[in-house]
Amino acid sequence: MQKTVLVPYAHLPRAHHDRHVLTSTVDVLGTAHWLLADHVPQRGDAVRPFDALVFSVDPDGHAELTELSAVRARWPHLDRLPDGGFVIAASRARRYEDANQVQVFDALGRETSSFSVGDAIEHLLVDEASRIWVGHFDENPVGIRCWSATGRLTWSSDDADIPGLFDCYALNVSGTTAWACPYTDFPLVEICPDRTHRPVRVWANRIRGAKATAVHGERVAFYGGYGEKQDRLAHGEIMEASVEPSGVGLLALPDGSAPGRRRVVGRGSRIYVQAEPYTTWGVFDLSS
Repeated sequence: MQKTVLVPYAHLPRAHHDRHVLTSTVDVLGTAHWLLADHVPQRGDAVRPFDALVFSVDPDGHAELTELSAVRARWPHLDRLPDGGFVIAASRARRYEDANQVQVFDALGRETSSFSVGDAIEHLLVDEASRIWVGHFDENPVGIRCWSATGRLTWSSDDADIPGLFDCYALNVSGTTAWACPYTDFPLVEICPDRTHRPVRVWANRIRGAKATAVHGERVAFYGGYGEKQDRLAHGEIMEASVEPSGVGLLALPDGSAPGRRRVVGRGSRIYVQAEPYTTWGVFDLSS
């Protein structure tokens, strides 16, 4: 089976390895971010607000540090807004925490607003229009929703007629478009809220269980799967009504090894992969 290796993309300098990586992501402009803290909240502990540091490195290698005050999320999601601010969200929301689930910080690290987007966040990705795309896992089967940076719901999958949408396995946000591949039917879904004619398009898909997807023109790649297929990289062609499989292989780390525990982020034609201990990002680009 053909093996494709990730290209090294960004890394956290050793000077910051003494801090805990709470989470990490790659934003819509290709800048990698690490959310760092001195301590990791332990299961069962009350989460007291804590200070955190975001280390960022852009595609040209320029680094930036942003100090955030009074972060409240136990198991956080992170992304950057186009104006330089940050969004941090707790993946789980309890009744007494709802109003504080999502925190929005300005470019100086000061909290400007907070709101709730609902429990069980699987993916949180910001687009170029500062909209916050949220995909949920099956403990809150509300599907996929889009919010403004002030907490206003701007789009929901409720009436989108997406078959079998129960758990948002894969979400890719690039520009102002979102792509998804949700459980249970795993269709390929394109969502363009600004497109007045057919803002949602759906293609039937036979590739099951992918955790990330990349799209370039009429080509698509699905990364991940169940059991022994967690390292699978499956390719397909987008036809009129369905995705037709065109090949399958493996996606490996730059040294050829399997990633093991990993984070993944889909952005347009790219899938970014970060293996434990989560200090380095690699990238697969379908357009290359």
